[in-house]
Formats: sequence, structure tokens, C-alpha cells
Amino acid sequence: MGTVVQLKNEINNSYSELRNSVEDKLILVEEKIKNHLSSEVDLIQKMTNYHTSSKGKRLRALLTLGSAKLCGYIKGGRDINLAACVELIHSATLMHDDVIDNGEIRRGKTTLNYIWNNQSAILLGDYLLSRCFEMMVADGNIEILKLLSSTSAKIAQGEVLQLQNKNEIDMLEETYLKIISSKTAELFSASTKVGAILGNKNYKIKDALGFYGKNLGLTFQIADDTLDYNSELNLFGKKIGNDFFEGKITLPIIIVYQKSNNDEKNQMKKIFAKKNRTQDDFKSTLKLIQKYNVINECYKKAEHYISLASNSLSIFEESDQKKILQNLTSFSLERSF
Repeated sequence: MGTVVQLKNEINNSYSELRNSVEDKLILVEEKIKNHLSSEVDLIQKMTNYHTSSKGKRLRALLTLGSAKLCGYIKGGRDINLAACVELIHSATLMHDDVIDNGEIRRGKTTLNYIWNNQSAILLGDYLLSRCFEMMVADGNIEILKLLSSTSAKIAQGEVLQLQNKNEIDMLEETYLKIISSKTAELFSASTKVGAILGNKNYKIKDALGFYGKNLGLTFQIADDTLDYNSELNLFGKKIGNDFFEGKITLPIIIVYQKSNNDEKNQMKKIFAKKNRTQDDFKSTLKLIQKYNVINECYKKAEHYISLASNSLSIFEESDQKKILQNLTSFSLERSF
């Protein structure tokens, strides 16, 4: 039987395969980001230096580079420039996210807003987006400019929709999917579709890669939201319950609320109506999640989207690069949760 440990291991293995396939270009992406964020304003430089010292996994950049390679774009540096763009969009949204959530830790480090202040963090996020749009204009492709600018707008709409539904315990699953589609999946989709545009592929291939990215993004977000309620995460030394204490309504809460009896529903309403939730509140919620086998149900829903992602790559001929992208999906297809 599959476990969260297997899930984590297989994600890491498939991620390493993708990274190794474009490692030379990823190094140039890092240089591009660092150089393009340079500023004569002392505070901006200090904050960007701090930010770039914690790079994250650069998954979106890797998807752009990997998709471009799959579509035959090998020579030239446009993929490097645009991979940097999608990472800057992602980084900007994280900075804004941390302000909204009053976040204190990001990637194991103290957040920018906590070290400096909310105003500076918001403005730095805006600065990153401005630099990103400069790079998009420099690329000169109107289709890519339209794609990434509309993606940025969708991310912002997703943020507002999530804020609008904060603590709404009876949120519909449909609303949740709209939120994560806008906040997460749209940028995954744009990251992969850019690769097809760079390779001058037809609309079918562009749509297929965009569909792949979107469903991969949905899967990753559902998995991430679910892991936040899974005690097995302690095996990785990661704190769980962040979404719960912030009052975010994610898929595990939506499902457990739907399955609960009236008394349990009332209990959950009281918990999420609080300004601050306690460890006892979290423990009682985890008991309900375990009672109704919610974790397994969440992963089954994730499997649906990862299956869609994997199938969308069938339009491509067999190749090493196709296999690498497919391996990002195999972690869900090869297990029973």
C-alpha cells in the first residue's frame, strides 16, 4: 500500500530527473534572476539578496525548461529568460501571500514581511512583477506576453477569492477548485505552455502541455493541502496544521465537514469562527479527519487530476524528455492510498 513516505520519495526522484535534464540552463536562470533584480535602492537590494539566498525547488522554471526541450527548443536563451519570468511571478505571489497570512516562516527561513514590514514586502513583490514584465517585453512574443500577463491576473483573482472565503467552513468543493486553479494551477499551465510556444508547436500541442501543467498544478496543491493534515509528515520534520491555524479552508476540511453529522458540523463551525484556534481544536479536527478517512479520499481526487496530466502527454512521441515529464505524474498512478 502506498504511503506518504513513498509519495515524498517518488516526487523527489522525479524532480531530480527533471532538474538533471536541464541543469545547465537552470544555473543560467539563477544568474538571470539575480542580475535582473539588482537595484540601486539599498533596501530593495538587501531584500532581494535575502530572497534569492533561498531559491526553493524552482519547479515552475524547470517545467518551462523541460517543456521547451521536449518541443525541440534547445539552442538560444529565450527559455532561460522566460523560466526566470515564471519564477519571479511565483516569488511575488509568495511575498504577497505571506503578508495576507501574516506568515513568519517560508522555506525554513524568516519571511521578508516579518524581518522588515508588510509595506516593504508588498512593494518588493510589485518590484519583482515589474522586472518580470520587462523581461517578457524584451522577449518580444505577444502570445507569451498575453499568456503570462493573464496568468498574473488570474493568480490575483484566486488570492482575493480565497480571502473572501476565509473561515467559510461550508465552502463548496467547486469554489476550492477555482481558488487552487487560479492560485497554483494557472502558473503551472503557463510554465509548460511557454515551452510549446518556444518550440513553435501547433495549438494542439500547446493546449496539451498547458493541460498537463494545469492538472499537475491541481494535483500538487491538493497533495500539499492534504499533507498539512497528515501526521506522517512528522517523519519529514515538517510542522503540520499551518492552514488550520490560519483559517484556510482546504479540501480536507471541506470533505470532513460534508461527511460530519450535525453535532460535528456545529463543533467545526465554532472552531473556525474563532479568531485563534488552539492545539486542542486541531486535535479534535484531526480525529474527525481520521474517522471519515478523509486523507485517502483527498489523494484519490488528486489521482484523477494526475491521470489527466499523464494522458495529455500521449500526443508526443516517445522520448527521454517525455518520460521525465511523465515521471512527475507516476507517483500517484502507481499507488493505492
